[in-house]
Amino acid sequence: MREQWSSRIGFILSSAGAAIGLGAIWKFPYMTGMNGGGAFFLLFILFTLIIGLPLLIAEFIIGRGAQKEAISAYQKLAPNSGWSGIGYWGVAGAFILLSFYGVVGGWVLIYSFLSLFGSVITDNADYQQLFASITGDPLIAISGLGLFLITSVTIVSFGIKDGIEKASKVMMPLLFIFFIVLVIRSVTFDGAAEGLVFFLQPDFSQITAEGMLYALGQSFFALAVGFSVMVTYSSYLGKDVSLPFSAGSVSIMNIFVSLLAGLAIFPVVFSFDLEPTDGPGLLFMVLPEAFAQMPFGEVFLSLFLLLFLFAIFTSAFSMLEIMTAAVTAKRNYSRIKVTWTAGLIVFIAGVPAALSSSALADFTIFGLTVFDASDFLVSNMLLPGGCLLITLFIGLKMDRRLMKQEFSYGNNLTGGSFQLWFQVMRWLVPITIVIVFLNSLGII
Repeated sequence: MREQWSSRIGFILSSAGAAIGLGAIWKFPYMTGMNGGGAFFLLFILFTLIIGLPLLIAEFIIGRGAQKEAISAYQKLAPNSGWSGIGYWGVAGAFILLSFYGVVGGWVLIYSFLSLFGSVITDNADYQQLFASITGDPLIAISGLGLFLITSVTIVSFGIKDGIEKASKVMMPLLFIFFIVLVIRSVTFDGAAEGLVFFLQPDFSQITAEGMLYALGQSFFALAVGFSVMVTYSSYLGKDVSLPFSAGSVSIMNIFVSLLAGLAIFPVVFSFDLEPTDGPGLLFMVLPEAFAQMPFGEVFLSLFLLLFLFAIFTSAFSMLEIMTAAVTAKRNYSRIKVTWTAGLIVFIAGVPAALSSSALADFTIFGLTVFDASDFLVSNMLLPGGCLLITLFIGLKMDRRLMKQEFSYGNNLTGGSFQLWFQVMRWLVPITIVIVFLNSLGII
């Protein structure tokens, strides 16, 4: 008998944990900083609610409707067809994502250890040099990747209830508590108002076609849709849980965390005359400099790094789970052996990304390092492509009666609500994805 989540809250927290990770805490702040602040945030919210939320509901419906993990779900719902390719697309995408995601997880893990021992904020510290020494040392970068994956694999190997759900029930509430503490401290700085205006006041003159694509990709990345990881998660769910309600809860929590990330970071950046456009290094070079200038700065930096670490781990669990479930569903292999094998393969695949700032710094793919190329491929190609394929599956292939049943279980929503969701998935979502993508390429 397949495992199931022990409770609705366990499923929601685990799903939110899968969604809330690098996208919300690492990528969102620097993408917002580089794309106009408040206007990007507003576009992100709109894309999340209009495009991301319906897609999340769709993945939940596919998973629970089939009661199978990603690959088997499409095979069951559309037997003897090529639609199962969506599941393979998702597993491959999650594999590539985790291979560079784990590199950042390793950086955060190392920073967390250093911060807990008071070794990040020091007299005359050079935070750019510290970041360069961690990312540019092959042994440190690879060790961080390995430690991050070992921890993730250990938890996932215990299964859904005893591994992923238990960890998420601890990590997610702590994440919110730590975040709120940091926000309260951040908004009380002199000069914080300028950062709040930058983050919350839209300036649409700063938005470009590329920025719109990034906002759309951010909504996919932040909700973990497109790679069918939520198909796998919802396959362990009972029929008494409302899928629209659960998807809405995850989406709102994700927007809330993104809001907290902006409120925690931008007031600090502007209060200390730092640059909000510093890109991926924003959290590793800019924030330590800011924390160093405040009382108990090391304590607040440690809190931030720990909440960041919790968020990255809970997302990594979902990526490992889709790979593990895909193999164990086809073969009667030990879950523990499959999870550890998957972790080892991801580690090997992640080494080139880990070396992108050192031994492989001069090796580029279309002008990008292995790390940046992997990020671009996932965020701007594979995720939107996966989302488009899922919308086509919903609109063209999946049985509408089954969809309506799954949409209606556990709630009192009317048939009109289902029709609205279905038409959005059938028309608005795919058209939006295609228009924004073609616009970013300069085709339209």
